[in-house]
Amino acid sequence: GTAGHTVAADSANFPAVVGNGVSMTIGYLGPCGMNSPHTHPRATEINFSLNTTLRGGVLIENGARFAEIDIRPGTATIFPQGAIHFEMNPSCEEAMFVAGFNGENPGVQQVAQRFFGLPPDIVGAALGGLGVQEVLDLEAFIPDNVILGVDECLQRCGIERTAQPNAQRQPRVSA
Repeated sequence: GTAGHTVAADSANFPAVVGNGVSMTIGYLGPCGMNSPHTHPRATEINFSLNTTLRGGVLIENGARFAEIDIRPGTATIFPQGAIHFEMNPSCEEAMFVAGFNGENPGVQQVAQRFFGLPPDIVGAALGGLGVQEVLDLEAFIPDNVILGVDECLQRCGIERTAQPNAQRQPRVSA
């Protein structure tokens, strides 16, 4: 995405992890960059911030309280398997994190990018009765990960929100 990238070492691209039950990802977040809300369906994550305080958040399940976490440099937090979570760099400097997983293929699902791959009439109903065209219009705004973060950070850092690539969208299924 526009605001950074991640590099994974898992069973698909790093054979040394096969049979060892571990994998990892290195995240590079530009100023105000965000690893957008996502889940890991097959592993718990421990996320270690290397050089700046990251803003993290997690939702574990329906009815659970949202927890926001400051991941300070040299500290870590846990994101349980399957929990929706994110990491954002709220600073105007580059940020790096290391994410370790207790599985060699943790999987990843970016929430917004995958949700809008469902049939548009189902997405519309889930969003309170939006029409198919409204859903398609909204979908056009969903960027590839890693994304630009919140407006307050962008303004503070003098970053203009521009169009972001959106090739990672889930392939459309018929309605």
